[in-house]
Amino acid sequence: MKKHAELLERGAHVWSDDSIRMILTPSRTAKSLYFYTQEVGYFKTKYPYYSERQNLDSFLIIYTVSGQGSLDYEGQHYTMKKGDCFLIHCENHHLYRTDKGNDWELLWIHFNGNSALGYYKEFIKDGFRIIHCRDQFFWERTIWRIIALHQKRNLTTEAVVSNLINTMLTELIVETATNNADTFLIPDYVKGIAKDIDKNFRNELSLPYFEDKYHRSRYHIAKQFKKYMGTTINEYLISARISYAKELLKYSDLSVNDITFEAGFHNVTHFINLFKARENNTPYAYRKAWRD
Repeated sequence: MKKHAELLERGAHVWSDDSIRMILTPSRTAKSLYFYTQEVGYFKTKYPYYSERQNLDSFLIIYTVSGQGSLDYEGQHYTMKKGDCFLIHCENHHLYRTDKGNDWELLWIHFNGNSALGYYKEFIKDGFRIIHCRDQFFWERTIWRIIALHQKRNLTTEAVVSNLINTMLTELIVETATNNADTFLIPDYVKGIAKDIDKNFRNELSLPYFEDKYHRSRYHIAKQFKKYMGTTINEYLISARISYAKELLKYSDLSVNDITFEAGFHNVTHFINLFKARENNTPYAYRKAWRD
């Protein structure tokens, strides 16, 4: 049997009397089906408040309402100010604290769920970062609503809270993708490449073609397209062709062989393998499922 790593947990609980800390026990249904709350709360902290943990099976979101705190995570030091938010995996060593000479007011939630790790990996795929939230009202309102729902618990609480946690995680991923203005403002030539593929995916499109058309090196084009579109040019092209093939499988009587070439592929076996890798089904089975 695999031995679990020893839990590290220590801290200095220096917070105000009106702070809130709720420790919760989720139902079996919540643990198997939902995102679920382990702890949630609101703290008004003073120096030397700190919390240090490692090997805790939990994920943590902290949102800064006011003041200033700091986070040490994965060998890096971060400062937290009003409107800043982070998501961490509590298996990893972390230490967050109120900075000397400051107060730190925060809303926070420890949670878990079957897809929590997947969301976390998506959040950090380009590196961990502190998010400065544009919609600060959303974050305060949502965590306060979770606290209120748990305070007045009923049959629907866990399902509603799961949806709110999911919404927060989605918002974090969107914030991560758009927090950097350079990432948010997609260059015209990257938009042009995407538009070329959307309109002409049945044609022979390649990096040399885009290099000649947009007068930039293929290496620069490949890197920038991945940065702004979140996928490679080749994968974007394959997705466009697969989408068109799915349309033909649903609404035409063309054979799979004909659809292969109509969608821009040049080899039937290659098309079937690409289709199966993305749809977990063969083109024949996909057509049958929709026709049935």
